[in-house]
Amino acid sequence: MRKHEEIREAVKLLCKNFTGSYWQEKDRDRIYPSEFVQALTDSGFLAVLIPEEFGGSGLGISEASAILEEIHAEGGNGGACHAQMYTMGTVLRYGNEEQKNEYLPKIASGELRLQAFGVTEPTSGTDTSRIRTTAKRDGSEYIINGQKVWTSRAEHSDLMLLLARTAPREEGLKPHDGMSVFLIDMRTALKQGLSIKPLNAMINHSATEIFIDDLKVSKSSLIGKEGEGFRYILDGMNAERILIAAECIGDARWFIKKSTEYANERVVFDRPIGMNQGIQFPIARCYAETEAASLMLDKAIALFDTNSKCGAEANMAKMLASEASWSAANMCIQTFGGFGFAEEYDVERKFRETRLYQVAPISTNLILSYIAEHILGLPRSF
Repeated sequence: MRKHEEIREAVKLLCKNFTGSYWQEKDRDRIYPSEFVQALTDSGFLAVLIPEEFGGSGLGISEASAILEEIHAEGGNGGACHAQMYTMGTVLRYGNEEQKNEYLPKIASGELRLQAFGVTEPTSGTDTSRIRTTAKRDGSEYIINGQKVWTSRAEHSDLMLLLARTAPREEGLKPHDGMSVFLIDMRTALKQGLSIKPLNAMINHSATEIFIDDLKVSKSSLIGKEGEGFRYILDGMNAERILIAAECIGDARWFIKKSTEYANERVVFDRPIGMNQGIQFPIARCYAETEAASLMLDKAIALFDTNSKCGAEANMAKMLASEASWSAANMCIQTFGGFGFAEEYDVERKFRETRLYQVAPISTNLILSYIAEHILGLPRSF
C-alpha cells in the first residue's frame, strides 16, 4: 500500500484544475506556470519540508516525494517549483538563526520564492571543483564575479543559492575545498551587477544563464562557514536526487496508465491493439521496472528521513527511476504511434520532459562512476 494517501488525494484534486490543455499552452508559449505554483504555495505543499516553527508543515522527504510523484502522475510537471523543496534545506541546516528567521517564514508563506540554484558553469560542467565564479572578501562585503548556466527559474525567484570560490582550488587539501554558499537577494542584485539571459531549450523549465559582474553582497549573505559550501550543497543533492526520482516514478506511472488505456480502446484490424503481445509486453515490462525503481526510492527515503547515510541509495534511486520513466516514455510513443506526436495527447510533451532526467540533475554515467568507485571499490575512472 502506498504511503500518504490523504496527501496524494489532495494533490490529485489540485491537479484537476490544471489539465493537459493548461500545460500544453505553457509549453507551447514557454510560459512559467505561475497559477500552478501559486496554488501549490497556497495549499502549503511547497512548505512541506519547512519546520512548523517557521510556518511550514514540518514533514519529511517521504511526504515531499509523494507530492511531486502525484503531480507528475497526473500529467503535470513539478520542475517549475521543486527546487524550493531541496534548496531550502541548505538554509535550514546551515544557516544561522537570523537567516532562518528572516527567510524561512517568508518562503513558507509564499512571500518570497527560493527557486534558483546557481552551481553549474559553462566551462566546468559537472566538475564542480573547477567553477570560476569567485567571491572575494572586501571588509564587510563580498565582491562576486562569474557566470552560471542552466540556472532554472531565475526569472521567477526572489532568492538564489549561489556557489562561489572564496579560495583558489590549488590552496585546498581537497579539490572541493574553498567554495562557499551565498543566499543572494535577486531583487536587489539585478540592479547591482547581476543579469539574467533566458535560454530556449527542449523543455519549458525556464532555464537561464546568469552573469555576475562586481556584485557586492553583505557578509551576512554567507551560509555557514566560508570554504565549506560544497559539503552543504552535497547534503542538498541527496534530497534533490530523491525528489527527482519521485517525479520520474510519477512520469512512468502516467505513461503506463496512458498506454494501457489507449491499448484497450484503440481498435485496429477489428481487435484492441492491447491484445497483441508486441503492445502488451512492453507495457508490462515498464510496469515491472517502475515498481522495482519505486522500491529503491522507498529505501532512499527511509534512510534520508532518519538522518542516515543515503548517498548511494539516493543516486541509485534517481538512476533507476529516470531509466524507468524514459523506458516508459519510449513505450508510450510506440503504443500511440503517430498520435503520440500530437500535442493534444500530452505524450510528446511528457516524453521531452522526462528525457531530461537522464542528464540532469546528474548524468547516469556519473552515478555509475560513483557506484563503481565508492561502493564497489574499483579504481577511479577520471
